[in-house]
Amino acid sequence: MKKSLKQMNFARIAPMLIGMVLLTVVSCSKEDEDTTEAFSSSEVISSTELKFSDETEMISEEVTTIAEDVYAADEITLTSKSDYSSDYLPDCVTITTVVTDTTREKTIDFGEGCELPNGNVLTGIIKISYAKDMEAASKTIDLTLENFSFNGVAIEGSADILRVRSNENGNPQGTSNASFAATWPEGDTASFEGTRTREWIEGFGSGFWGDNVFLITGKRTYTGRLGNVYVKEVIEPLRREMACRFIVSGVLEISRNDDTASLDFGDGSCDAKGILTQPDGTEQEVFLRRFLK
Repeated sequence: MKKSLKQMNFARIAPMLIGMVLLTVVSCSKEDEDTTEAFSSSEVISSTELKFSDETEMISEEVTTIAEDVYAADEITLTSKSDYSSDYLPDCVTITTVVTDTTREKTIDFGEGCELPNGNVLTGIIKISYAKDMEAASKTIDLTLENFSFNGVAIEGSADILRVRSNENGNPQGTSNASFAATWPEGDTASFEGTRTREWIEGFGSGFWGDNVFLITGKRTYTGRLGNVYVKEVIEPLRREMACRFIVSGVLEISRNDDTASLDFGDGSCDAKGILTQPDGTEQEVFLRRFLK
C-alpha cells in the first residue's frame, strides 16, 4: 500500500522534532542546574563559585604583596642608607624607577610570563607611585595594572594602599582600597572591590621572602559569574605565610541577601582546604584552589 504524501513528510520531520524537544529539555536542565548552583535555598554560595571567589582573593593578595615588597625595598634602602634587596621577585621581573621632584614611580614588568617562588605565573605590568619623602610615617601608594594576568586570568583595575611604617603593634601595615575585574580563559567574569588591611607581623627587613608573615582583616564585595553579589568580611584575621601558597588560618564570613555562611581556613596547616558552613549548619570540606590539578 502506498504511503500518503502527508505520512511521508511526517516520517521525514519526526526525527527533527524529537531532536528539538530533546535539545530544549537538555538546555532547560542545564539552565536549572546553573540556577540551582547560585540560588540553592540551603546555600549562600556554592563550592564552585567559592573557588572562583577565593581565586580573586589570592590575586588581589599577590598584587598587594608585590607592591608592598617593592616599596619596602625602597624604604629600607633609602632610610637606612645601606643597600637592601628582597629575593621575592625572580630575575625574570624587570623593575624600572623614575624619580620626579615629588614622586617615585616604579614599573614592575613580568613580561610574557614570569613564575614567582610560590609557583604563580604572572604576565604584564604592575605600576606603583608614591611620594618621594621616604621618612614620612605614612603615605599612599597608587597602583595600576597594564595587560596583567595571574595564572592565565586577565585582571584589570587599580588600588591605593595607605602604608604605615609602624602601627600600634610596631609593625609595618598597608590598607588597600582596591577595585579589580577578572576574566578567566573560559570567558567567565567576576569583579571584586573593598578594603583589606595587611599587617606585616614577621620577616620585615630580612630580605628572605620565605619568613614573611601577614595578618589580613577587612571587608570586600564580590560579584560572581552569574551576577550574584556576596559580601565577604574577615571575622578572625587571615594568616598568610609567604612560605605557603595559601591562607593557613582565619575565618571569613560570606553573605548573600540575608543569609551568611562562614569559611574556616584551618589550624595553620599549609593546604588548599577549608570548611564551609552554610546557614543551616551544614559543613563541607572544600578545595579552594581551582587552578591546581
